Amino acid sequence: MNTSSFGRLGWPVAPLGYGMWGLANWSGTDADEVGAALDAAVAAGITFFDTAWGYGRGASERILGTLLRAHPERRLFTATKIPPKNMAWPSRREFTLDDCFPPDHIRAYAEKSLENLGLPRIDLLQFHVWEDGWARDERWQRAMDDLRREGLIAAVGVSVNRWEPWNCLDTLRTGLVDAVQVIYNVFDQAPEDELFPLCQQLDIAVIARVPFDEGSLAGQLRADSTFPEGDFRRIYFGPENLGPTVARVEALRAALPADRPLAEAALRFAISHPAVHTVIPGMRRPAHVRANVDAVTRGALASPDIALLRAHRWDRTPAAWSL
Repeated sequence: MNTSSFGRLGWPVAPLGYGMWGLANWSGTDADEVGAALDAAVAAGITFFDTAWGYGRGASERILGTLLRAHPERRLFTATKIPPKNMAWPSRREFTLDDCFPPDHIRAYAEKSLENLGLPRIDLLQFHVWEDGWARDERWQRAMDDLRREGLIAAVGVSVNRWEPWNCLDTLRTGLVDAVQVIYNVFDQAPEDELFPLCQQLDIAVIARVPFDEGSLAGQLRADSTFPEGDFRRIYFGPENLGPTVARVEALRAALPADRPLAEAALRFAISHPAVHTVIPGMRRPAHVRANVDAVTRGALASPDIALLRAHRWDRTPAAWSL
């Protein structure tokens, strides 16, 4: 795959990245398949890998560290996330910086992640939740600046709460954030309203996550779908969300041309917006990697196709479980 500049950071990043949440704490994950999928991703030219301490309490970070050591000849960009101190996802308006990211906590988890990854430096260290009310608090600013000056991190990012793309705008205007990670897909188009224009203005890199809406836009959901205990999809596709999601997926599938697979349309929609630098679906099997690489190499969608998909926007109100 071709690469392009990752915002003002200038890193050569492919439009398809690798989201590593599902590798550590989702059901149906096989370690050998995961390893093969990661190797296939590197071979295909994927350069950006996103993980977090919260994905299996460091397990996903250790998987990424193993991958990096297996491919020393390749420049692979690492992104991970500091968990909130209160271990609460998503954050809530009443949470303070002391609840989530006091300076000593930022430092401690940066060091934990470095150890898990086996690296001297993390390319992109992100806050795993965020409240824009913390934007002007100099404590997080100094803590991240110290890590950067010491060479322990190269860049700072914010992962925005689900369905709240507006909840970081003042933070981005501080000039201290290099990348923002946000849910963006055919259903969740709200980042286009305010977030994407500001990122383009400030040359901030955009990482689009959940391009398949936790699997519904990959065609994996049915009205009788169930998931095991401990699998986030069991919460996400609970009674209040499963039925409406299936209905919307069926309407979208009916609107697509017969020769356009749903998953391909969803992924190409996410890479089509000029503000998006990379999209990070979860890929637990080599077949997932091959299918997603094939879709992305077909390029951005044509304007009529984008217009068709825009009609399926679904604005939702964050719920207590909507991390």
